[in-house]
Amino acid sequence: MPVQILTGVLVNLRSLWRSVVLGTAFLAFFSGCSFLPGLSGRAPGNRAFITYWPPVKGGNPLRLAVKDNIDMKGVVTTAGSEYLARNSPPAVKDASCLAIARQRKVQIVGKANLSEFAVAPSGFNEYFGTPVNPFNGWRSLIPGGSSCGSAVAVASGLADVAFGTDTAGSVRVPAACCGIVGLKTTHGLIPIDGVVPIEPEHLDTIGPMAKDIARTVQGMDLLQRGFAARYAAEVAAKPRAKNIRIGRVTLEDTDPKIEQAVDQALARAGFQVVPLDDAFSRKWEQAKKDGNTLAAAGAWISDRQYRYKIGVSRRTKSAILAGRLAVSTKYSAAVARQGTWQNTLRDVFKNVDFIALPTIRSTPPSIPPNLKIGILEMHVLDLQNTVAVNFAGNPALAMPIPLQHSSVPKTSLQLIGPRLSEAGLLNAGRLVEGGWGK
Repeated sequence: MPVQILTGVLVNLRSLWRSVVLGTAFLAFFSGCSFLPGLSGRAPGNRAFITYWPPVKGGNPLRLAVKDNIDMKGVVTTAGSEYLARNSPPAVKDASCLAIARQRKVQIVGKANLSEFAVAPSGFNEYFGTPVNPFNGWRSLIPGGSSCGSAVAVASGLADVAFGTDTAGSVRVPAACCGIVGLKTTHGLIPIDGVVPIEPEHLDTIGPMAKDIARTVQGMDLLQRGFAARYAAEVAAKPRAKNIRIGRVTLEDTDPKIEQAVDQALARAGFQVVPLDDAFSRKWEQAKKDGNTLAAAGAWISDRQYRYKIGVSRRTKSAILAGRLAVSTKYSAAVARQGTWQNTLRDVFKNVDFIALPTIRSTPPSIPPNLKIGILEMHVLDLQNTVAVNFAGNPALAMPIPLQHSSVPKTSLQLIGPRLSEAGLLNAGRLVEGGWGK
C-alpha cells in the first residue's frame, strides 16, 4: 500500500506549480506484549525502527521487519505519527498479511519507521526522525518513502526481509534509494485488512523487500501460500533470459547514466529487448498524473479525520487538504481513465513478457539543509516512475543494478509484469542479478 502519496494535486505537476493557490498547498506539505512507543520523538540508531526487538538466539533465523502501518496484536500502530503514537490503543489482532509469518514462527524484529500516514515519497519523518540512507557520504540522501524504515532495516542488515506498503511507489522508491529489492504486488492479491489505508479501492498493496532476489522470494512466500513453488516452476520453465521479451520504455528527463545502466543490465542478462514507442510513453505520463491524483485524493479519503489533530505535522495536514481538492476536481475523471490504461498494458503484454525502465529518474536527492521538505516532496514525485503501475494494478519489481561514474554506486531497474506475474518477475530479476554477479 503504502505510498508516496502526498501527491496531491500533482495531477498536472507543471500546471499546478504555476498555480498560486495549489502551489501554496503543496509547498506547505511537500506522495506480543502490549507496547506504547517511547514518546521521546526520536527513533534510536539509524532510525529504521520505531520499535525494535532484538532477535532471540536459537529461534527462526529469518528476521522480519514490519512497516508500522501494519497492525501487530498488542502493539500500537503509529503509522509514523506522533498523534497515533500518543492516542491509539494497541492493535487487538494482527493484520491478515502476518498470518503465514506467525504460523512459521518467524522472528519479527521490529515495527519499521515510515513517513507520517505513509504519504511522503522522500521518507522524511520529523517526529521519529528520518531513517539514514546507507549511501550517505558528505550528503544526507533521502531514504525514499514511505517504506523508508523497511528499506533501511534491510540495507543495514537489521532484517532479512521487510514488509512494506505501496500505494504510489512506497516499496519501490525506498528500495531504489537504498540499493535493495522491492516487489509491488498485484492489487488485491494480498489482503490489506489491518493496514492503515490510503487509497485501498484502487492503489494500496503490500509487498516484500530484501537485499536480493532469493530473500525477496522468501518474503513473498510469507505473504502468499505456495509462492515458493510457483517461483520454482517459473525458473524451470524459463531458466534463461533469451526466452524472455522485455519492452523497453524511455522517458524524458532521465539521467543518461541511469538509462545506460538499465540497458547494460538487460543486455548482460541476455533478454530480447523490444523498444516501446513514444505513443506508449505519452500514455505512461498520463497514467502517472492520474495515479498521483488518486493517491492525493486518498490522503483526504482516508485521513481527513486527522486534519485538525495536535500531533499531526502541518505538512501532513496540508497534504490532506490538498487531497480534498483532488477529490473535488480531478478524481472522478482519473478513475474513469483507469480501464483504458489497463487495456493499454494488456495490449503491450501480448507482445512482450515484461516492461523495463528505471525505478527513479536520478540518484536519490539530498535532504535540503534548510528543510524545505515541501519542494523536495514535489521533486521526488516527479522523479519516480512508479505510480502508473499502481494505477493499472499490475505487479512491479525494483532491483539494484550497478551505476558507474557516480557517488551512489547503484541505481534501480524496474520490471513490470501482467497481473499475477510476481513469480515471473522475480525469475527475470534472478537473471538480471546473475548477469551482473552478486
